[in-house]
Amino acid sequence: MNSLPVGNRTCLYETHQMVEVIDRMSSKAAALVRNTKRLAVIGVLRRGAPLADMLTERLINDYQMPAPLRFDLLVKRYGDDLTLIHAETHLQSNETLESTDLTDCTLLIVDDVLYTGHSLLRVVDYLMKKTPARILIACLVDRKVNVLPIKAEIVGVDIQIAAGDVVECHVPPYEPTFGIQLLQLKSKNNESL
Repeated sequence: MNSLPVGNRTCLYETHQMVEVIDRMSSKAAALVRNTKRLAVIGVLRRGAPLADMLTERLINDYQMPAPLRFDLLVKRYGDDLTLIHAETHLQSNETLESTDLTDCTLLIVDDVLYTGHSLLRVVDYLMKKTPARILIACLVDRKVNVLPIKAEIVGVDIQIAAGDVVECHVPPYEPTFGIQLLQLKSKNNESL
């Protein structure tokens, strides 16, 4: 297991505030997919998967929508501290998703943070081969620094911070509590960047 990056952490959103954020996201998602004949919700692993589950549960329970198809995709480019792990975004195909006909289906991709757009563009490119009717993106946090033409239609919160700082989304089961923190990384000399 990776150790947490060292730095100063500030809680931006606590659990009770996160409930309101997810409620707003699910309301927006419901409005966008209300008349969709077929819907598939695709969580980007890791933290996008439990967020996709939360949105799916609310679409079913709060908006009386039929249960959508649910898939997860393992996508990796950055570590939790935004260290570049893969120069080219790594996407591991999902056998169940590969074998499912998604022609004319609306796809809702769910991720925790929209940063540069590389990971989500890789997911969109992968899913376009399934000939969907349309693709929508939901992200918990949009950092507003994407460098690629990727836009989330459903955004929990916009957080603009210094380039060297990190937005940490804490999402159970990966973390014990649901929240968003700002991490100001420490340099090797033990000073904030």
